[in-house]
Parts: sequence; structure tokens; C-alpha cells
Amino acid sequence: MQNLDVIQSQLDRILAFFPRIEARINGLFAVNTLIIAVGALNMTAGDLKLWYVTIPGVVAIVALLLSYGYLFRANFPDVRGGTGSLVFFSEIQKRTETAYLTELLACSETDYRNDLVGQIWRNSQILCDKYTFAKKAILATSAALLPFFIFLATTATIHVRIPILKS
Repeated sequence: MQNLDVIQSQLDRILAFFPRIEARINGLFAVNTLIIAVGALNMTAGDLKLWYVTIPGVVAIVALLLSYGYLFRANFPDVRGGTGSLVFFSEIQKRTETAYLTELLACSETDYRNDLVGQIWRNSQILCDKYTFAKKAILATSAALLPFFIFLATTATIHVRIPILKS
């Protein structure tokens, strides 16, 4: 494939997936934070003396911390690579404005086309890493839900916050 427009279109297609995964990452971060806030509001220090409150709470927190770890990795993927690229942002920032301008204007169409193809490959790797870590974060948060619900149910029962038990 030699058509520069087709190659640019493919790179644009890959780059268009980044906002989708970023939305998932930000949404899951908000969900995790909400879960922790709700858990903290529904307990007292004395509740932690009870094993049936502490164990589900600790399991939920550990799973959420694991999820946060994966979200961190998804937010900050490895951007090394693309050595000498005139397209890859982490390589562009290593140059001065003048040096970049000079190198870009001196670049042949063939070299530029090859650089774009390299960017399709490198950005696909970065995107894949982000999706993988987001998936792991979603699974970790999902694993936190059952122990979190058990934690909420036990703290609600202890503090008689369940309307049916108030009678």
C-alpha cells in the first residue's frame, strides 16, 4: 500500500479508539471511588471488630486497589518506541521546534509514509495495552462487588438501617 491518504486514514482510525477507552477508564475510576465512599459512610470503627464485616470489607478494598492499579497502568501506558519518528509524540518532544521543522521538511514521502505505518503499529500496541489494563480493572471491580454488598448488608443490619428490621 503506497497511498498516503489511506495510511493516514488508518492511523486516524486507530487514534479514534483512544477516547473510547479513556471514557471507560474515567468512568470506572469514578465507580471505584463511589464504592469506597459509600462503604466508608456505612461503617463505624467499632464495626471492624466483627469478622463478618471486616473480611468482606477487606476483600472489596483489595479488589478495588487492584482495579486502581490497573487503571493507573491504563492511564499511563509505555510510550517508549518510535525511535527517530517525526510523527510519534514522545519522539517529537525530544526535538527543538526548529530541529523538528527542519527534519520534517527534509523528510521524503517514502520515509514519511514508513513513519506513519510505524505509528499505526505503535499506537495499536499502546491502545491494546490500555484495553487490556481496563479489562483487568473492570474484572477487579466486578470481583469487589459481592464482598462489598455483603459488607453493606452486614453494616446495615448492625446499625438497623434496614426498614423491615426496625419493627
